[in-house]
Amino acid sequence: MELAEFDYTLPAELIAQEPLADRAASRMLVLHRAAGRWEDRVFRDLPLYLGPGDCLVLNDSKVLPSRLYGRRRGVRSLPIGKRNPKRREYLSGTVEVLLLRPLSPDALTWEALVRPGRKMRTREVIEFSDSLSAEITGWGDYGLRTLRFHTEGDIYEALDRFGHVPLPPYIRRPDRPEDRERYQTVYAREPGSAAAPTAGLHFTPEVLEACRAAGAEIAYVTLHVGLGTFQPLHTEVVEQARLHAEFFRVSEENAARMRQARRLLAVGTTSVRVLETVARTGPLRALSGETELFIYPGFDFRATGALLTNFHLPRSSLLLLVCAFAGKELTLAAYAHAVRERYRFYSYGDCVLIL
Repeated sequence: MELAEFDYTLPAELIAQEPLADRAASRMLVLHRAAGRWEDRVFRDLPLYLGPGDCLVLNDSKVLPSRLYGRRRGVRSLPIGKRNPKRREYLSGTVEVLLLRPLSPDALTWEALVRPGRKMRTREVIEFSDSLSAEITGWGDYGLRTLRFHTEGDIYEALDRFGHVPLPPYIRRPDRPEDRERYQTVYAREPGSAAAPTAGLHFTPEVLEACRAAGAEIAYVTLHVGLGTFQPLHTEVVEQARLHAEFFRVSEENAARMRQARRLLAVGTTSVRVLETVARTGPLRALSGETELFIYPGFDFRATGALLTNFHLPRSSLLLLVCAFAGKELTLAAYAHAVRERYRFYSYGDCVLIL
């Protein structure tokens, strides 16, 4: 398959730059796969589509304030000769770092994206504050760097103090204090994501309670969102694409709850990838590790019965997953309808319920 088959045109003004004041007021496009039709609803209507035997599967990963801004430590060289007695000076420049995952038990060594990455050399130091700096200790695939932090206290406390909310680049504004709450699900509890599992951003405690009142159970999985979720695909041939590994975990308590369900409604593509990763090993069970599962049309879904997800970027692995679940023609037709009806797209935008 060609990646170009999964393209669509989106007016820039439909990319949501702000969250709604009321999380549950988002619009919800409901796709009925068997009937090949859709209907326009609001997210607060979700419990109307649930009943006894259903189980919502939520990703409880918590977004870290994982974007840091620093400066390269300046390096002065020796004089370069009589013909030019001036000293060279390497001028420090601004550096942006996005932390992806810790690589050491003390959480001081991290895998990260660094910009500008090509100019950064191993053993260079980035200074974020008087009490927080990091040395580049290695290079990896996908343009990644390994950083070793130096701080006077706990690294997570330092991130909370100096880090920024890692809003995606299509939100064209600086992060604000309120994003620490709004770019986070109300049920987030396992720190580790570099981006929000955005389908969950619509839930409020009241909507969760209404889902339970409708007879649905709620189970939690963890997938720490990283490059495997948001990195663009770098090949035009879908089958040749590969995803970066992301950590996931399912507890036995939650696995048991999911095994008892008649239908699993995955909230977000990250929950789908956890469910289908575990389902490849047999009945749903407690499991943790890393997944590189790439889902595209032709995929055999073994656990996911319904899906709630946001609208995704053209040519992205997430859109391919949705097309695999709902069908490419229905998905792209529904997206065209959403554009005509002025739905709000992407992380802070509206959602799609696929039944």
